Amino acid sequence: MNKIASAGLALLSTTALMSASTAFAQSSDTSFREDVVISTATRRPEALQDVPIAVTVLSPEVLEKQGVVNVQDLAIVAPSFASSAAQTASGTVVLRIRGVGTTSNNIGFESAVGVFIDGAYQSRPGIALGEFVDVENVEVLRGPQGTLFGRNTSAGALKIVNNRPDLTSNEVSGFVNATLGNYAQKSVQGAINIPVVEDKVAVRLTGAYRNRNGYLKLFDANGNRIGESNAVDQFMLRGQVGWEADNGFKGRLIVDHSESSAPVGAALEVQQSAVETAGLFGAVGLGARGGMVGPDVAIGVNDDSGAQAAVDNLISGVSFEPNPSSDQTGFVLEMEYPISDNADLIYLGSIRDYDAFEDYDSDFSGIDVLNVSGPLAINTMSHELRVQGSAMEDRLSWMVGAYYSDEEIEQDVRFELGEDYGELVGALFFAPTGGAFGANPLSVLTGGIDPAGTTMTQNYAQDSTSFSLFTHNIFDVTDQLSLTLGLRYSDETKDGSFGQSNAANTICPATLGSIGAGNVPAPLVSNVFGLGCLAFLAPADLPQAAVFPLPRTFDETFKDEELIYTAKLGYEIAPSVSTYASFTHGYKAGGFNLDSTAASGGAEPSFLSEEVDAYEIGLKSKLLDNMLTLNVAAFIQNFDNFQVLEFTGAQFTTFNVPKANSKGIEIEAVARPTDGLTLNGALTLVDAAYPDDCAGSDTRINVTSLCGNDLTNAPGTVGILGANYEGSLTENLNFFLNAQMRYESDRRTSTQAVVLATQAPNPYDVQDANTKVNARIGLTDADDSYAFELWATNLTNEITRGVTFNTVFRSGSRSAFIQEPRMFGATVRKNF
Repeated sequence: MNKIASAGLALLSTTALMSASTAFAQSSDTSFREDVVISTATRRPEALQDVPIAVTVLSPEVLEKQGVVNVQDLAIVAPSFASSAAQTASGTVVLRIRGVGTTSNNIGFESAVGVFIDGAYQSRPGIALGEFVDVENVEVLRGPQGTLFGRNTSAGALKIVNNRPDLTSNEVSGFVNATLGNYAQKSVQGAINIPVVEDKVAVRLTGAYRNRNGYLKLFDANGNRIGESNAVDQFMLRGQVGWEADNGFKGRLIVDHSESSAPVGAALEVQQSAVETAGLFGAVGLGARGGMVGPDVAIGVNDDSGAQAAVDNLISGVSFEPNPSSDQTGFVLEMEYPISDNADLIYLGSIRDYDAFEDYDSDFSGIDVLNVSGPLAINTMSHELRVQGSAMEDRLSWMVGAYYSDEEIEQDVRFELGEDYGELVGALFFAPTGGAFGANPLSVLTGGIDPAGTTMTQNYAQDSTSFSLFTHNIFDVTDQLSLTLGLRYSDETKDGSFGQSNAANTICPATLGSIGAGNVPAPLVSNVFGLGCLAFLAPADLPQAAVFPLPRTFDETFKDEELIYTAKLGYEIAPSVSTYASFTHGYKAGGFNLDSTAASGGAEPSFLSEEVDAYEIGLKSKLLDNMLTLNVAAFIQNFDNFQVLEFTGAQFTTFNVPKANSKGIEIEAVARPTDGLTLNGALTLVDAAYPDDCAGSDTRINVTSLCGNDLTNAPGTVGILGANYEGSLTENLNFFLNAQMRYESDRRTSTQAVVLATQAPNPYDVQDANTKVNARIGLTDADDSYAFELWATNLTNEITRGVTFNTVFRSGSRSAFIQEPRMFGATVRKNF
C-alpha cells in the first residue's frame, strides 16, 4: 500500500483537476449542480454525498455525451469499472470493479459484479448488454454489496434505472434521436409518455434500433473475403404502465423485448506457432500458414519482450462468418403500499426468458477444423418482499425483507470436426515423425477412419434456487454520527448435469483401440490420444475412462449457505464534509463447471463458493462554496476461494484459488471555475493480485503459477480527465464542447501469466498502457428541444486487447479478442 498511499497523498494537492465520474454526472444537469444527486445504493433515496459507500451515479446526459450506449462502454466514465468479452455474448462477458471479476468463459459461473435493471437481478452479464435508452441513471457500487443486493455481488453492483412513466404531466411528451456513423452505423432511439388518468395512470413506451458493420474483416484460407465480425444489429422495445392511487398504493409494470443478430467473436492471431513458422502446413496441403492471417496485420501493442505487431487492417482468418443470435423477454412488477404513516410494504417480482444461438469457428483460422453451434436458454424468476420505514423520530431507518429466485439453464453445444482436422494433426505430427504417418495420421492409425465429420452434442443443465432473509438499518446516533448494520442469510441450491446426444464419433474408440494394441509409438501416445479423443468430442463414460482423462457424465447437487453482513460508521465533520468507515463480509455462490471435461479423470465438476472480507474508509466533501467536490476512498478486499476458469488450448478447467486480494485508493472530485465550465477527472490506484502465498496447501501447478501475479485485466492505475463547456452563440442558439480521456496502465489479459510447462512469461499477455479519448460538440436551441451533435469515441484509434488466449490446436500460437477502434458520427435529437 505504500506506493498507492504516497501517490494518493500527492494527488490530493491537485484535486481541482481530478474529479470523479460521480461528480461528472453533476456537470450536465442543473439539479445536479445544486447537490441533489440522488442514489438508491441503500434501497432508499439519499443524497449521494450522504451515502457511506463508494458509488458512481451517472446521469443520462453524461452517458450520451460520452457515447456510452451499453454496459461495456461504462469504463470511460467509471474508472474503477472495466469489462471484457470473448467469442460469445451470452457467456463470455466479464465485468470488473476494482480489478475483480469472474475469470470465466462458462455459463455455469455467475458474475462477481451483480447487474440489476429496475431492481431485478440479471443472472448473467450477457443478458444485460442491451441499449442504454431512456434511463434515469446508472449507479456503479464499488465493493461487495451483499446485504441489500444478495445475489453474488462479491466485487460490486451495477444498477440501471429506467425512466418511470410520468404521472404528473397531462400532456404527451417524449424524445427521439437518430445517429449515423462510420462502419455504416445507423441507430434510432425514442420514448413517449402518455397520460391516461390525470395524476394517477400513465404509459411510457421506449424503443431503440442499432445497426453497424463489423470492424474485423474475415478471410478464409484462400484469402477470400467471407464476411465481418464484431458488428451490431439489435433492437429493443419496452412498455411501462405506472400508477398511484389516492391511498398511496403505487407501482409499475414493465414489459421488454429485445433481439440481437450480428456476427461477433472472431479473434486475431498475435503470435505464430512453431508449426506455422516451420512451414509444415504446406507439407500436408493446408497452405503456408494453415489458414492464419498473420501477426503482420494483427494488433499494434508491445508485449513484455518489446515485440511489435504492425496494424494496417483489422483482419482475421476463419472458415465461416460467425452467426449468433439472441432474444429475450422480461416482465418486472414493482408495487409499494403504505401500511402506516412510517412504513411501506414493497414487492418486486421479475420473470425473464433469454434464448441464444451460437454458431462460430472455434479454431479461429481459415481452415476448417472445429466448429461450434447450439442453443442456450436461461429462464429466471425472482420475488422480493420487504418492509421498510422509519422510527424514533426518523433517527432510525429500518428494513427487513425476503428474497427468492429460481434460474434454469439449458445449453446444447454441438462440436464438429471440420474437413481439415486430420491434416492439421498431420502438420502437428510432421516434425516429430518425419511425415511417417502421411498427411492424415489419425486415419492411418485407426485403420482408415477420417476424423472429419465427427460430431458430438454436449448437453448441460443447471437449476438454481436461492432464498435469503435480510435486514438493513441506519441509525443516527447523533446529528453527526450514524451507524449502519446489515445482515443477510442466503441459502443456495444448484442441480447441475452433463450428458451427450447426437454422437457420431468413431475416431475416439478406434484411437483407443490402436493405442491399446500397441500400434502407436510410446512417445506419441499422449498426443495421439489427445487429438484422436479430443476432449470436446470424446464419448463419455467409456471403459477406458479409468485410465485416460475422458469425459464423464454427471448429475449432482451443490448446496451452500452463508451469513453476509456489514457495519458502517458515518461521521459528518461539517455540513459539507463527511467521513465513513465500513466492513463487509460478502459472498458469491459456487456451482458447476458446465463443460464436457468437468468430471474428466474423476475430477469434481463443482467449484466452491467465493467469499470476501472488505474494509473501506472514505471522505466525501463539497468545498469552496460548492465549486469543488472531492471524494476519496481507500479499501482492502481479501478473497477466499477465488473462482477461476482457465482455457488451456484444448479444454476448460475450473478451480478455486485459496487467496486473492484487491487494495487501493480512489480519488474523485469536480471543479466548476465558471458557470459554463466543468473540469472533471478521477484516479483509481489498485493492487489487485494473487499474493505470493495464494495457493496455501494446494499444489496444483495452475494454482501455484498464479501466485505473485496480478489479476486478469486489472490495471494498477486508471485516470480520467475531461472538461465540459456550455455557452451561447446567439439568443436562441447554445453550444457545448465535451472531451474525456481515460488512461490505464499495463494489464494482463489472460488467466495465466506464465506457460505452465516452462514457467516462462506468456507472450502477448500484457496489454501496454494506453489512453483513449472521447469528444463531442453540439448545438442546441434555447429550450433544448432540438440538438445536433458531432462525436467520436476512441478518437486516437487505440487498438487494445481485451482477452488473450492460447489458439486452439496451435501450440505456441496466441490469439486475442480486441476492443473497439475509433467510432465517429453525427446525432440529431428532438424533445417534445
